[in-house]
Amino acid sequence: MSLRALRLYLLFILFVITLAGCASTPPASLAEVRAFADNSASLGGYAELARRYRDTYERERPYLSPAADKLARASDLRRRAVYDDFVNVQKAVVRYMQTLSLLAGDARYDLAPRLDEVDASLKASTESGLGPRHATAYIGMTRLLTRAMASSYQQRSVGALVREGDADLQTLLEAMSTLTRLYAKTNENEKKTVLGLLDVEIASAPRGTDRLVLVLAKVHLQNKTAEYKLLDKRYELAAQGLTKVAQGHKKLRDNLEHLGNADTRAMVAGYASDVAIIYEGLRE
Repeated sequence: MSLRALRLYLLFILFVITLAGCASTPPASLAEVRAFADNSASLGGYAELARRYRDTYERERPYLSPAADKLARASDLRRRAVYDDFVNVQKAVVRYMQTLSLLAGDARYDLAPRLDEVDASLKASTESGLGPRHATAYIGMTRLLTRAMASSYQQRSVGALVREGDADLQTLLEAMSTLTRLYAKTNENEKKTVLGLLDVEIASAPRGTDRLVLVLAKVHLQNKTAEYKLLDKRYELAAQGLTKVAQGHKKLRDNLEHLGNADTRAMVAGYASDVAIIYEGLRE
């Protein structure tokens, strides 16, 4: 092989290696997008709040009068009937963020297993505040994620996903905020029932009541008071987290043409950090 041919061959090999590197490594501008998506997908704390809402009656039952118990059982049936839909709203948001992270990442992506876990329906619920537009957004999100499976250009797919998904995502995040308020209100009612009963019973305990029984009752009251105080903070953090995710995604949508800009990257990184701090608080 001549020296000129050898040089051309080596240049060709270098060119192929460069192309391979470009194909496997996402642009640096997507690193912040990936961090924001990863942190926004960490919604495990919300699943626990949903389960707590579903199981309200199990905790309230020992503190209820017979008349109140009858009403509480009816509420329990309604809560359990809508629980799966509440979880599906969260799942759709989580799957979207996981998909965004994959598209902004450096690995080949296969979304099929994630999409299998997203139901294709969502029922409207007057009590919860979920309406037809939330159901429509949910269907739109599942269809968008299905289309994302067929995408072959990651850089282009990130922009397409964010651009097409923002409206439905904002609607689903709004639904999650509405549900969080419902969870908080239900917890507040439970708190009044439980702490109210304990306060009254301890204060009105007849003379001669076993001292150990009173001590145990007061310790139980202290523990329940601390539990509800912690939960109040968690509902507040949950609401803050949803707001941050919604704001961050909207800013990302508005700056898709400037992802490589230092200011844009710093802004997205800031939202990613804020969301991470909030969700860390939820997990504690």
